Amino acid sequence: MAKKKAEADSSTEVKKVKWYYRLRDKYRLIILNEDTFEEKLSFRLSRLNVFVITGMLAIVLIFFTTYIIAFTTLREYIPGYMAGNVQRDLYELQFRADSIEEALHSKDLFIQNLKHVIAGEDLPTSTQSVSMPDSATGKKYVAITNARSSADSVLRSEFDKQNQFNLRVSDKQAAAKNITLTHLRFFTPLRGIVTNNFNPTQQHFGIDIASEKNEAVKAAYDGTVIFSEWTAETGYVIAIQHPGNIITIYKHNSVLLRKQGAFVRAGESIAIVGESGEFTSGPHVHFELWINGKAVNPADYIVF
Repeated sequence: MAKKKAEADSSTEVKKVKWYYRLRDKYRLIILNEDTFEEKLSFRLSRLNVFVITGMLAIVLIFFTTYIIAFTTLREYIPGYMAGNVQRDLYELQFRADSIEEALHSKDLFIQNLKHVIAGEDLPTSTQSVSMPDSATGKKYVAITNARSSADSVLRSEFDKQNQFNLRVSDKQAAAKNITLTHLRFFTPLRGIVTNNFNPTQQHFGIDIASEKNEAVKAAYDGTVIFSEWTAETGYVIAIQHPGNIITIYKHNSVLLRKQGAFVRAGESIAIVGESGEFTSGPHVHFELWINGKAVNPADYIVF
């Protein structure tokens, strides 16, 4: 019995050793031509090599798949993954929407206050305070009112004294219908040489002032631009409506600096001298002065 037991143990041990070494047993994989049985390819393999190669391929495949999901945009095609820039775009859209809403609220508030100012009414109490909370800046804006203080009255008085001898006519004088030319002090539109004088019999309703190129043409007085366009005969033309039904016209400019509807002050640059148009020779400005719909000699009112 002991002998049989020993033989069984030895056979079991041999089997264990043989199973371990079977992983290193060599096998040959041969690829044959089915018709001619010609050997095309042959590989010498073992079970251990197959396991190692398969494991390496699995690791490489897992690493490659992880890289694609983590660092490329292909993960967007996998269900459950969101595009990386979607959240950023949503934040930007939300920020812009908040900004637009705040801007619209501010403009609506401005228009409402402007309506009250034009109507001569007091501003509502709800609109006198700034919409920004006091806690955000640490300043108390609620205490701000529109009441005129004594210091403001003193400041207004000093400002009126400073502008007492200003040549520009005040708004009240400009609005008056009986305004006369004695109230107006015209500004010389261009310093240069008068090459052609006022001559209505020859259809020349202004004077021509020649100067160097790129000189600025100035507004003769405060007013609103009523025309600022190109014409074939006189080139770039700009016309300004002044108080007292007075209009000044500047022709043959090379560039117009103000558009129609703009308000300009006396002495403000409105164009650049040029020689545009058909009826011109050399850089100059054709300046016209119209009063109550009638052309007058600008030299009678302006020193050139």
